Amino acid sequence: MASLITQVRAKLFIRSSQKSMHALDGAYASLLRGRSLDFEDLRPYEFGDQVRDIDWRATARHGEPLIKRTRATRRHTVLFLVDTGRGMQALAEDERPKRDLAVLLTGALGLLTVRHGDDFAVIHGDAVRVKRLPPGGTEGALEHALRTVRDAIDASTAASDRDGLLQYTARNIARRSIVVIVTDEAPLTDDTDRLLRRLKVQHDVLWLTLRDAELVTGGGRRVGVFDRLVDPVNPEAGGLQHRRDVDTGWGIPDFVHGDTEVMAELAALEAAATAHRDEVLRRHEITHADFSGQDAAVPTLLSMLNRRSHARL
Repeated sequence: MASLITQVRAKLFIRSSQKSMHALDGAYASLLRGRSLDFEDLRPYEFGDQVRDIDWRATARHGEPLIKRTRATRRHTVLFLVDTGRGMQALAEDERPKRDLAVLLTGALGLLTVRHGDDFAVIHGDAVRVKRLPPGGTEGALEHALRTVRDAIDASTAASDRDGLLQYTARNIARRSIVVIVTDEAPLTDDTDRLLRRLKVQHDVLWLTLRDAELVTGGGRRVGVFDRLVDPVNPEAGGLQHRRDVDTGWGIPDFVHGDTEVMAELAALEAAATAHRDEVLRRHEITHADFSGQDAAVPTLLSMLNRRSHARL
């Protein structure tokens, strides 16, 4: 069976050699508080490094930008809260499984965590149960965590319960952590607002939204969680003409596709839910980003990390 970490690493190195990883390394390092000022070494400036990390005296002596690296005095913990309810069995906006996008994002940030000598942990679950994996700091532990998340999504028959994950974390995780919430576009509730306020007192929080595939094709988007049906006569045909709700199993009638009134109503509902989410996260000063699919995941992740680090300058 192919290693999930190998697949994630391949996505990180899309486009030019190691540029993506260097940029993500720099953005990740800038997120962490409590690093010491103990000098470790110098290295050449690379795309994605923070200007504030340049050693200007060494740069003047050598005639090229040099980055000063310091040694960490303590390990940090990155805590992933991953929704593994049946809603994650649906398709993402790029028409590929949301499950695979969740694994990619968790794996990418998990690899950065391991590379920087920090610990990670995973809490995942649905409306029936919440499970907590032990902390880890190696690629082997990360591979196990990614497989656990993937298998939990595949096996889930219960609805998603984002608020349940937040409540479990608020009650059980006392050590200050960087909490990364991997979820979908389900609307935020009053309980979500309350729980985020509580979490922000103790933790740094990042919010990663996995955007769902279109419910009605020909334009517009969806409110709910939907999947693609396979034609039993010709399973290789694929196509987008048949959809169903993964929670209720209800099919979307073919005649709805392309209906401008239906699409306009769905777009309005989604816009309202998105505006409410953005307002809640802004009020709690939580950095967030929308992820449409696997191909754009790494650039979007880098942009999110850079926005968060620049906000602290």
